[in-house]
Amino acid sequence: MMRRQSSDWRRIVMLRPREATTRLRWHNQCMERDGQLELYGLVAARLKEAHTRVRTLQVPEGVRMALSRKLLVITAASKHDLADAARRLERLMNDLDEGRFPEDPDSDRSP
Repeated sequence: MMRRQSSDWRRIVMLRPREATTRLRWHNQCMERDGQLELYGLVAARLKEAHTRVRTLQVPEGVRMALSRKLLVITAASKHDLADAARRLERLMNDLDEGRFPEDPDSDRSP
């Protein structure tokens, strides 16, 4: 079994300027042509705003957790279907604006 020399890991870990991850790549170019890159930016900004609003809401912790789960589901959906995630996020933001929150699962609903 051969051991790596200490200089090998430095070569692997350090990126040269031409290997930097910020350069324009083919998938970004494709997204720019159909406007999807701009939509990603809008959805990302809107998700950040939604997370901030949910965090600052004066609601029971169970309601806050339910809203956070909804936001996590929308975030995961945005990786597969951006347009659907944008619609779902818009509905959630409208619900927040109008004060419609999910029921607190921890509340006792017995008479």
